[in-house]
Amino acid sequence: MSTLRVDTLENAAGTGQPAMVGAAKAWVNFNGTGTVAIREQFNVSSITDNGTGNYYVNFTEAMPDVNYVTNLNHGSYGSAAIRGFDILFNQETTRARVETRGETGDEVDPPLVCVAVFR
Repeated sequence: MSTLRVDTLENAAGTGQPAMVGAAKAWVNFNGTGTVAIREQFNVSSITDNGTGNYYVNFTEAMPDVNYVTNLNHGSYGSAAIRGFDILFNQETTRARVETRGETGDEVDPPLVCVAVFR
């Protein structure tokens, strides 16, 4: 059995990500309260805080088109988990706008926000 160890995968031209179907093209785990801060990420350059529960996830390398799938999760608001829902808006090639809402439908700033992008 062989082991393949790499730090970075690029396409054959060396100009970006390889075309790997089913692999995440971007993901981020960030703090959504106070000063928004990325904990860990892949292909995410920054998070823009547009106000309570409203963020842009900015991609380091643009998506080839807007036909991607985004999975958004949030939780742990103070001592109780937020029983809410998430909304994806404005899928763009360079960023995706997302909102986090509590169970009453109001926008909330959860301390944990996770977004994954697949294409």
